[in-house]
Amino acid sequence: MNKSPLPPAEPQIPAEMPEHTLSVVVPMYNEADNVEPLLQRIHLALGPYEWPWEVVLVDDGSSDATPAELVRCAKQFGPHVRIVELMRNFKQTAAMQAGLDAARGSVIVTMDGDLQNDPIDIPRMVNRLLKEDLDLVAGWRKDRQDGLLLRKIPSRIANRLIARMTGVHLKDYGCSLKVFRASAIKSVRLYGEMHRFIPAWLATVTTPRRIAQEVVTHHARVFGQSKYGISRTFRVVLDLVFVYFFMRYRTRPGHFFGGIGIALGTVGSLILAYLLAVKLVLGEDIGTRPMLFGGFFLVIAGVQMVTSGVLAELLTRIYYESGSSRAYLARPALALDDTAGWHRNDSR
Repeated sequence: MNKSPLPPAEPQIPAEMPEHTLSVVVPMYNEADNVEPLLQRIHLALGPYEWPWEVVLVDDGSSDATPAELVRCAKQFGPHVRIVELMRNFKQTAAMQAGLDAARGSVIVTMDGDLQNDPIDIPRMVNRLLKEDLDLVAGWRKDRQDGLLLRKIPSRIANRLIARMTGVHLKDYGCSLKVFRASAIKSVRLYGEMHRFIPAWLATVTTPRRIAQEVVTHHARVFGQSKYGISRTFRVVLDLVFVYFFMRYRTRPGHFFGGIGIALGTVGSLILAYLLAVKLVLGEDIGTRPMLFGGFFLVIAGVQMVTSGVLAELLTRIYYESGSSRAYLARPALALDDTAGWHRNDSR
């Protein structure tokens, strides 16, 4: 068994935790060297855990030896280590959603598979979630072990921008180590690259008062390469626009498009009314005036926006009345009942 590259630590299990079952969801992509050390660390942190727990490892179409390592380690550690193998690389958000769909616990933990998140923090975060009756406890990498220019500074800017636009005030949106109440996180669906905005998505189904943050341990990457770069900053800005729209106009998109359409149409109508008065009262020629074309353009644009609002309303109704679709394809896995495949503490 490989020695864990993380510093030694003693598991800290809070006393008298409320009854629950725990699922740890870990998306992995080309992390072959981290599979066994990660599972070692999880078992160190949760070995004496009082309540049943499982680990759901999601292989996001890795091109290295990660799938083989996952199979080997699952046999080595036991049936509570479950594998979800995606057909190809669907990116982190889809992989995380696949893990959430497969998780059976009443409390769900998500974390990265690169050993930068430390499972030692999990019991403390779960205890806070249950004792304070929260829906989410998000990790805060207060002492983040990443590069300043390419990782820390863009992340700080993004965190402040996201908090300002969504109204969910957290100091670290990008930390993957989060603890959810399953009933809350399973009521939202993740698409695209929206894993960065999970607290904002959760705020659409629960109050921000039930969302908290907790300082967590963060380690420097030891094995493998980071999957993130400075280019993700631009994707975050685009995703943030969509999140802002979705949070405020998800159930009433006609108000958003219709409001813009009415504003454009009103301005265009006023311009045309002015030109009509110039033509009829003053007798001036208006056929070649740029304002005439501008007025017609604004009226037409306004009609198009109102029409888009109507279509958006129809699509919204279809979305809410139809069954949900999935953003990934996974290989069939062995079905388990509610009592099988859990790690249980024999002393309990």
